[in-house]
Amino acid sequence: MGTATVHPRIELAPIRPPQRLAPYSYALGAEVKHPETGVVPVDSEGDAFGRLILLHDPDGDDAWHGTLRLVAYIQADIDAALAADPLLPEVAWSWLVDALESRSEPFTALGGTVTSTSSVRYGDIAGPPRAHQLELRASWTAMTEDMRPHVEGFCEVLAYAAGLPPAGITELIRPDLSNDQR
Repeated sequence: MGTATVHPRIELAPIRPPQRLAPYSYALGAEVKHPETGVVPVDSEGDAFGRLILLHDPDGDDAWHGTLRLVAYIQADIDAALAADPLLPEVAWSWLVDALESRSEPFTALGGTVTSTSSVRYGDIAGPPRAHQLELRASWTAMTEDMRPHVEGFCEVLAYAAGLPPAGITELIRPDLSNDQR
């Protein structure tokens, strides 16, 4: 899992895996790094992170249809227009399906949920007055032991959810425009 090649703005690191879900487990945390700037933002716009957990049961699990199960969680801040799009769940789910199917490693038993939320803060709660988030939860069974393509697919979906430009493409930003005008 540590040999995956991912978007340069995504940091991967081992995290504590859940206990008791399987005899063996390993987990990676993924976070989208903010570009280095000399300005500290008032609000943490564009936060996106996730975790990918590998569960292994040498005896197999009937519900998994195999011995290696991957469990993914992604959460990303999104803008209001995207949050209001009724097709967002279908599009986000297609990112995952396409990312997994585009790799050469077979998988089975894919399932999950996509949730789009909008929150309004009142009173003395810190943060932006309105916030919108995309959350994707999914699991699937790897049919081989090579986890690198699964990690790469997971990170591809995280990059999409975070709105990152493709690797190697530089985002041009005019400093005189607000975030809504970029």
